[in-house]
Amino acid sequence: MSDLTPNHTAGEPLEPISAEDLAALAAKNVENPEGGRKVMRTHTEADGRFRNYTRIRDLEPVLVSEPPQLLGDNSAPNPTEVAQAALGACISVGIQAIATHRGVTLTDIQIDIEGRIDVSPTWGVGDTGADKRPGVSDVHVKIHLEGDADRETLDQIQKDAIEWSPVVNTYTRPATLTSELV
Repeated sequence: MSDLTPNHTAGEPLEPISAEDLAALAAKNVENPEGGRKVMRTHTEADGRFRNYTRIRDLEPVLVSEPPQLLGDNSAPNPTEVAQAALGACISVGIQAIATHRGVTLTDIQIDIEGRIDVSPTWGVGDTGADKRPGVSDVHVKIHLEGDADRETLDQIQKDAIEWSPVVNTYTRPATLTSELV
C-alpha cells in the first residue's frame, strides 16, 4: 500500500466502478446529448499572501497558494500545479472508465506529468514582451498501467483516455473565456 493511495493494496485490482452504472450513464447521454452538457461552478475568495480558498459543490474548500519563490507562503499547491493535478486525475478517471467498459481489470495506474511554464511575465508586471506566452506551453505525460490485458490493449486504453479527457481537451483546445467586473 502506498502512502499516496491508502485504499489500494499493490498488485490487487483497483476498486471498480459499476460497469452497469457506466453503461447507463453513457446510454443516457447518447439518448439525450443536451443532458450531458453541464455548468461547473466554483467560488474563490482571497485570504491574503496569494492564499485562495475555492468552494466546489458542498465539499471542504480547496486551498491554492504559491511557493516562496513566487511570493507565497508554500501552504498549498499553486494554480498551475492544481491544473496539472486535475489533468492527471482526469486521465486516470478516463483510463478506469474505458478499462471497465472493455472488461479490463486494472491493478495499477500511475501518471507522471511534467509541464513547462514561463513565469517571467510575472502576472503582467514583469517581462511582457510580444514573444511571451504566460501559462503552460509543453506537457509530457507518462502513464504506467498494470492489469489483466496485454500491453497493446493497455496502450489503446491510455490513448483513448487522452483523446476523450475533458481536462486534456481543455489544455489542447481553445476555450472561450470572458470576464466581467461585478
